[in-house]
Amino acid sequence: MSRGPTIIDVARLAGVSKATAARVLNGQQDMVKEVTRERVISAAQHLGYVRNAVAGSLRTDRTHVVALSIPDITNPFWPEVARGVQDTTEAGGYTTVIVNSDWKHDREETFLKLVRRNRFDGLIINVVQTPAEDLLQLRIPVVILGGGENYPLMDSIGSDTAGGTDAALAHLYDLGHRRIGLICGLSRRRYSIQNERYRAFLDGCALPFVPEHVIESDFTDRAGYQAMERLLQQPDPPTAVLAANDTIAIGALKAAQALSWRVPEDISIVGMDDIYAAATTSPALTTVAKPKYEIGVRAAQLLMARMSEESYDDVTRTRLACELIVRSSTAPPRPDWQSGAL
Repeated sequence: MSRGPTIIDVARLAGVSKATAARVLNGQQDMVKEVTRERVISAAQHLGYVRNAVAGSLRTDRTHVVALSIPDITNPFWPEVARGVQDTTEAGGYTTVIVNSDWKHDREETFLKLVRRNRFDGLIINVVQTPAEDLLQLRIPVVILGGGENYPLMDSIGSDTAGGTDAALAHLYDLGHRRIGLICGLSRRRYSIQNERYRAFLDGCALPFVPEHVIESDFTDRAGYQAMERLLQQPDPPTAVLAANDTIAIGALKAAQALSWRVPEDISIVGMDDIYAAATTSPALTTVAKPKYEIGVRAAQLLMARMSEESYDDVTRTRLACELIVRSSTAPPRPDWQSGAL
């Protein structure tokens, strides 16, 4: 197998020293005469020379590569976040490596080893289970996607999920619902605040907390379907359901319709995230919109700022506002059902 052209080949063809060719190809062109610079660039193009980023990183201790770890690439929420990250890092001269942990701690551990082994310059991560001390041992800037409550020494960017939950529950309450179910994420720390907000809302409205009306599930439409089946088979089912994301809500909607429950006449459903599919269901899904692309942009901007600083003492925690989008999946409850008579 023939080797690719080297910087020595470029220098020889351009008739310059290796050091001069390196200055041009490493971007230090102000140190070289224009005619010489043009000869080096022309020689590199003619030979098809590609700069060896790995070798360059050994000299500069920078790879200009950052990592992004997301938990579920099949959830339409995350590609929008990833696009925001990638658009921003590319504009800043960085390449982004994106991996999917699939909500599995072992996959997350493997990925972090990759980050360390390949000397990535920074990391943006929606953490599955990795403790803060393991992330600190990477010794690179890290931005947490989400609340970051368990990572007090690291920057975090997320949405105001608590405020969005409040808005969704208040919407259902204002419609007249008093038996409100919750399908929340299964053992995900970042959704614990949603459970707390749910209970606080019920307490504030003097509504009884019904444990059977809270179901933990995976973040999939199948899990949402199964959770809704359980809720609707109860002797005194809720008249409205809030789901932790739109994918769960869409599964819940399918289950209600399969059991011949009309939405929203018999039961109202609210999702969270405002993925594209939420507006195309029948009926269209009321949901809490999160600024997905902006989350990615802001996370990347913060990471690049940190990578340019030698040290920093302050920690940034940003929560971007959510917006309730009212569509056709919510309505006042049937009077006979609200009173408990089925």
